[in-house]
Amino acid sequence: MQYETILVRRDARDVVTVTLNRSEKRNALSAAMISELMDFAARIDTDGTVRAVVLEGAGETFCAGGDLSWMKRQVEADRATRMSEARKLAAMLGALNSLRAPLVGAIRGAALGGGAGLAAVCDVAIAETGTHFGFTETRLGLIPATIGPYVLARLGEGRARRVFMSARVFDAVEAERLGLIARCVEPGCLGSAVEEEVAPYLAAAPGAVARAKRLALQLASPVDEASVEASIAALADAWESDEARAGIAAFLEKRSPQWATAARA
Repeated sequence: MQYETILVRRDARDVVTVTLNRSEKRNALSAAMISELMDFAARIDTDGTVRAVVLEGAGETFCAGGDLSWMKRQVEADRATRMSEARKLAAMLGALNSLRAPLVGAIRGAALGGGAGLAAVCDVAIAETGTHFGFTETRLGLIPATIGPYVLARLGEGRARRVFMSARVFDAVEAERLGLIARCVEPGCLGSAVEEEVAPYLAAAPGAVARAKRLALQLASPVDEASVEASIAALADAWESDEARAGIAAFLEKRSPQWATAARA
């Protein structure tokens, strides 16, 4: 598979590694990356011989959230276009969440906004100590809506409410306590930790692994179409708010929004 924003490699064990490959943009989620991740998920899900999928980011940052150019386009877009774009992101997250093969996240540097959402759809996510996480959308007057169903499914309501609304950035140790990641490891140990997670699947029947994962998703509180659509509508509402207009303008102009200034007073 050849893509522009992601790299896909398959080793002799049928373990597939997909790398977010926009290191110069801190692997921010662009429209092209969302589309390519969706295509990757659709293609890989038809291959019953894949034993595991590893999701990582090129360079020093796993994923810094939404792409700046994408955000600029949303400022000028109408409600229908914004909902259409959010629906594409939701579809990509849903496709990764329900991959038949186990999905292991290898996270370093930062996983912010949509990047934290990607961590939430992994079956197992491992991060280096020193990695920063955050649902930073409310700093901009927006909300972590499209990723919300998956974050709530992973963390549970009580733990999610500690970090979901505040935009507070937290470290890998706290991410582990919250349940967003399975464990944190020292720098230099991420590769071996990922291998430890992948190894058991190489002794398990891939079809049985897929059926067990599907059952787990069915028995848990499922992320259904209604919750996804509710998150998309909520995001569209947020984009239309005065706070979002002020927050995005401040972000693009590289200044603090009014509420951040008031908080420091």
